[in-house]
Amino acid sequence: MKEEKYFTTYRMAMIALMTAVICVLSPFSINIPISPVPLSLATMAVCFASCILGWKAGTCSVGIYLLIGLTGLPVFSNFSGGVAKLAGPTGGYLIGYLFLSLISGFFFEKFAHPVFHAIGMILGTAVCYTFGTIWLCYQAHLSFAQGLAMGVIPYIPGDLVKIILVLLVGPVIRKRLIAAGLAGNLQAGSDR
Repeated sequence: MKEEKYFTTYRMAMIALMTAVICVLSPFSINIPISPVPLSLATMAVCFASCILGWKAGTCSVGIYLLIGLTGLPVFSNFSGGVAKLAGPTGGYLIGYLFLSLISGFFFEKFAHPVFHAIGMILGTAVCYTFGTIWLCYQAHLSFAQGLAMGVIPYIPGDLVKIILVLLVGPVIRKRLIAAGLAGNLQAGSDR
């Protein structure tokens, strides 16, 4: 029995494509006066990549996005990049994107029902918020409650809208990829 290679040419191309989607959507952000954390489309892009690619390839895509940003290319919020962004008050959220991708991608890959997909994105977002809030509190010398008030609570309604958008659009694209005979090449070992 021939062992399937995980990183096929097609899968690598899809990882590169979803990395590009994250890089294009993430810089668009809106600063809000009560927080150093801007509203951005990054979490939606990460969840979308996880929906299309699954947890392994989706997390590779997010990791590549972070490396691109660390080189200084302006792919982080407000068209910024570099190590200073990771070391700044929003750095914990950037690291949290890896866990958001792992968790939401796992739920997309292992469960067929949209309720589980929503649960995966909510859990992943909660873990991302945890990393972000802890780092924000450390950087800005805030209590955890102050960190939640500045870095989590104002963003919950927007993140719920983003989750709904991913639930509506992601599976449609995935079904079209399956119909075109392409999705089977995306995820090795998927239970779908």
